[in-house]
Amino acid sequence: MMIRRSALLAAASLLAFSVAAQAQEDFQPALIFDMGGKFDKSFNEAAYNGAEKFKAETGIGYLEFEVTNESQRDQALERMARRADIVVVVGFAFGTSLETLSERYPDAKFTIIDASVDKPNVQSILFKEHEGSYLVGMAAALKSQTGKIGFVGGMDIPLIHNFEYGYEQGAKAANPDIKLTSNYVGTTPAAWSDSTRAKELAFSHYDSGADVVYAAAGAAGLGVLEASKDKDEFSIGVDSNQNHLYPGHVLTSMLKRVDVAVYEAFKAAQDNSWQPGMLNLGLKEDGVDYALDENNREVLTPEIVAKLDEAKAKIIAGEIEVQDYYSTQQ
Repeated sequence: MMIRRSALLAAASLLAFSVAAQAQEDFQPALIFDMGGKFDKSFNEAAYNGAEKFKAETGIGYLEFEVTNESQRDQALERMARRADIVVVVGFAFGTSLETLSERYPDAKFTIIDASVDKPNVQSILFKEHEGSYLVGMAAALKSQTGKIGFVGGMDIPLIHNFEYGYEQGAKAANPDIKLTSNYVGTTPAAWSDSTRAKELAFSHYDSGADVVYAAAGAAGLGVLEASKDKDEFSIGVDSNQNHLYPGHVLTSMLKRVDVAVYEAFKAAQDNSWQPGMLNLGLKEDGVDYALDENNREVLTPEIVAKLDEAKAKIIAGEIEVQDYYSTQQ
């Protein structure tokens, strides 16, 4: 009798395992990267890291596609919508395509990062880049010896102006007399990949007296970080933690937790808790932050860190309000 019961229990356990395994096999997520490549060490790579974390934890692989020209967006979205349970798209440029395609595939789930698409099967994730940029702006002004800092944006669009606007507010909060100069790599999506042009722009800032330059330019921003090493000055990275690329020259990085957004979207879709609608992630939600590690502790001094952490706490508590760029355009 005991042997029979044990056999039944073993069979039941095996069945439960098989059902769970089948459920995992049946779930198929997908990720479409924006221009610049998935190994841009910035925005796209953060998304990649989130997807890889999900894969490592669950054993579930994901479909992926790297957009290399604008004509591929619609085709990639359509193909993934047919094959995947959830499609995460990285970048505002997918917004227009998703407006139309989400209606053609009403049973599909879509998550878009950096754009708002108001559809019943779309989750839109935005970040309060201005809050994280406020902190690195403070860091730049506190570190600067010349009283001049710079900003190099990627594509000249409102999203990147939001980085610049937060950066300026933080810098002026730390030093009202700070001088900020800014420029942009270009006006088309090709700007995200043009590291040569970004490096030239960074050189122009350093040659004009700036000693800290913030790059909000995706893969192109790597040119700014390289310029800081060449000029023996400081740069600030973006999206991913880029402190390790040129230790001692990257003052800090403004973290934009795209990795968390992708991971959570996949995870929620897998366990059926995914919901459409809008998410807006700032310091309070751990959506943005500044990076401190062994690569920049010597240059981002304890005194600066203390002031950044104080400002961070006040922003979270609502004692400091960082204005976003979009509100100035209304």
